[in-house]
Amino acid sequence: MAARAAAGTWVLVLSLWGAAAAVGGQNVTARIGKPLVLNCKGAPKKPPQQLEWKLNTGRTEAWKVLSPQGGPWDSVARVLPNGSLLLPAVGIQDEGTFRCRARNRHGKETKSTYRVGVYQIPGKPEIVDPASGLIPGVPNKVGTCVSEGGYPAGTLSWHLDGKPLEPDGKGVAVQEQTRRHPETGLFTLQSELTVTPARVGATRPTFSCSFSPGLPRSKALHAAPIQPSVWEPVPLGNVQLVVEPAGGTVAPGGSVTLTCEAPAQPTPEIHWVKDGARLSLPPSPVLLLPEVRPQDQGTYSCVAMHPSHEPQESPAVSISIVASPSELKKRKDSRGSHSLPRLKPFFPSDLLQICLPETDEEGQAAGSVGGSGLGTLALALGTLAGLGIAALLTGVIVWRRRQHQGKERKVPESQEEQEERAGLNQSEVPETAGSSTGGP
Repeated sequence: MAARAAAGTWVLVLSLWGAAAAVGGQNVTARIGKPLVLNCKGAPKKPPQQLEWKLNTGRTEAWKVLSPQGGPWDSVARVLPNGSLLLPAVGIQDEGTFRCRARNRHGKETKSTYRVGVYQIPGKPEIVDPASGLIPGVPNKVGTCVSEGGYPAGTLSWHLDGKPLEPDGKGVAVQEQTRRHPETGLFTLQSELTVTPARVGATRPTFSCSFSPGLPRSKALHAAPIQPSVWEPVPLGNVQLVVEPAGGTVAPGGSVTLTCEAPAQPTPEIHWVKDGARLSLPPSPVLLLPEVRPQDQGTYSCVAMHPSHEPQESPAVSISIVASPSELKKRKDSRGSHSLPRLKPFFPSDLLQICLPETDEEGQAAGSVGGSGLGTLALALGTLAGLGIAALLTGVIVWRRRQHQGKERKVPESQEEQEERAGLNQSEVPETAGSSTGGP
């Protein structure tokens, strides 16, 4: 079993020999995540050996001692059968000093010391938020160069037309920021470049940035260059606001589109104002109101912000909600369909009930104060008014009845009654005549 384990160990050593860095110098640089083998000088090639390793790294608070007889140290480092020290995957915490003391079979002692540093090459740097155009005579942000995942931190540098661009506090300014990942320990670098182009110069300057790892004999990494245009500023013209639909009137729930037209070079930032107060919206030349509600009504305007001109505001337009013709017709039909309220007949007793105050069980007016002259006067006036109105209505009713009876008397008699009355008159005439002739 021991021979088989020893054979397996030698196979591991031979497989790592080509991939790992087998070194004997004083300074060692290893890539993070790769295996590292450190030779112990003077140690016999085959066991038994008399040697020990001492480690002083970020993983140890003090010197850690490893020997061939000891087991693996937290699966981080182990002593191989030939006396070399193996680190299967180098990390940032493995940076430090490694020492080996060995004694050969003749009793000669040899010491080896290694100072180990680790590195990680980041990805290719990139210029983010590049400027599409620059305005002469004013500071312009060119872009931000970003490098991620490097160790050690390294440095970023800018170039203009292939020449180094150094901050001078006048026309060139650089803001740098370095962050370190809390888990991996790798660095992220940012460098923001701001320049003030001259009014006379190249119309298409070339800007680039590069990352230098800071390791000996390490090559720099270059980002893709950018070529912003240098614009001659065009005066800011009259700012106009176009509203769709025209007039700014819309039915409830309809949509309104406001477009701010501000001719200038470069394009200015457009901010929006409602009823004199600036809206907290991102700059945009178009403002869309998808479903207009009552709170959306008001006056709107836009303000053009230009780096080389004063802010300019457009004339205001009004947004209002109006009902559609169909909605107005519905409202009109709805009002016409309602019938007039029925009026309740009014009687004199109602007036008396209104005039006379309510009384409680004891006969005293409710809400009145005992002995108050005002309550007595109101009671008297109400009683007189009620009696007067009752008398007036009674007189009118009597008069109407008499008038109706007079009309009935004047109605002509029927034909039968007239003939009967005529017969009676004729019978009375002969009797009268006979009585007059029969006398002496």
